[in-house]
Amino acid sequence: MSMTLAALAEHLGAELRGDGDVVVDRCAGLELAGPGELSFLANIRYRGHLETTRATAVLTTPDVQCPDGLHQLVCGEPYFAFRNAVIALQGMREHPEPMDADEQGISRKAMVHADASIGERTMVHPFAVVEAGARVGKDCQLYPGVWIGPDATVGDGCILFPNSVVYDRCTLGNRVTLHAGTVIGNDGFGYATHEGAHHKIPQHGIVVLEDDVEIGGNCVIERATMGETRIGAGTKFADLISIGHGTTLGPHCLLVSLVGIAGSAKLGHHVVLGGQTGVTGHIEIGDCVQALAQSGIVADVEAGSVIGGAPAIPADLAKRNLLASTNLAELFRRVKKLERDATRGQTLPGGSPPSS
Repeated sequence: MSMTLAALAEHLGAELRGDGDVVVDRCAGLELAGPGELSFLANIRYRGHLETTRATAVLTTPDVQCPDGLHQLVCGEPYFAFRNAVIALQGMREHPEPMDADEQGISRKAMVHADASIGERTMVHPFAVVEAGARVGKDCQLYPGVWIGPDATVGDGCILFPNSVVYDRCTLGNRVTLHAGTVIGNDGFGYATHEGAHHKIPQHGIVVLEDDVEIGGNCVIERATMGETRIGAGTKFADLISIGHGTTLGPHCLLVSLVGIAGSAKLGHHVVLGGQTGVTGHIEIGDCVQALAQSGIVADVEAGSVIGGAPAIPADLAKRNLLASTNLAELFRRVKKLERDATRGQTLPGGSPPSS
């Protein structure tokens, strides 16, 4: 939909610097935006783009001065305001109707067990399967290839994209999103080694995803051996993430792609793990910890720490170590030269210098 800048500013709680009668109808990044589009500046490194952007208006913090002709909406958090503007102008993702659906929105090519429960306005697409005893709430979307196992529970407003899987007895809260190929509740990596052979330990626990969790594509969250693996409310995963059995994540964590967490680790709230970070099992990571990409976390981490490196150490020290290691060959050459120079300068017994 289209909105005047005056109406949009009021909707976003922003201060308008410009012509309130100007209309915008879409959102885009600074480099890609054109006439009729709204953009944002949240990172000061991109301030130079304000001089070249073709956007009609831009969201900024109060300290930013825009060039003449570029309308400005001033607010405290431009990125969050941009998110709200995208919703106001372009809405959320629209889901297609299931093909060949009955009056309840369930495709005739889906398989829903007679003992399963499907809530009102839930759409079940072709080749989705809901097993006996499973309960799916209202206003959900089950895309093709979704499998919901026996006695599993899916809350209201959930979106399960194609080929995502919820194993038996696992629980999804309300407004949970599983992107394509994600698996919730497969067996944990549990084996007892006896006389050289690895014997499987039955995995009788479950996985619980609390409200407003979003899991990216091709992620795996293992069920606990006993008890539960739990992902806290509001936590968001990128793609290709593996969570070991019995692990607990607090609310509002952020995990970037290729993170791996071993079993029985415990993470507090608002923990952020950069891409390719690995976490060993049976440790505790405190609230609000931030780990740089490719960190290797092998011991408990105090709340509020910013860490990096493998094994993980304070981030500032990790960065200095990385810079020091970028030219080890040259450092080695200089050390060897210093050793040779020191050897030549030594004095032999009797006061005579060493011969060359």
